[in-house]
Amino acid sequence: MAKNSLLDIKRSLEPHVGKNIMLRANGGRRKTVERSGVLEETYPSVFIVKLDQEQNAFKRVSYSYADILTESVEVTVCNDDGQVRITIQQ
Repeated sequence: MAKNSLLDIKRSLEPHVGKNIMLRANGGRRKTVERSGVLEETYPSVFIVKLDQEQNAFKRVSYSYADILTESVEVTVCNDDGQVRITIQQ
């Protein structure tokens, strides 16, 4: 059952490759990290986000689809004008 859920999450992310997204991730010890960037690539187990260089020290980050399933990461796809389009969660 969980494998189908992971596949559903992957399929919901694939059409948004190349679009701006906002990430809200669990940073540990009650911290929440918010990052923005472009969804660069989806792979069978992970997805890659190219971060905005002005805001972040890292160029890219990767998260697994299980992170979305366990609600450790929340992905929000944004329009070109910065408005929220959809939130991908399980």
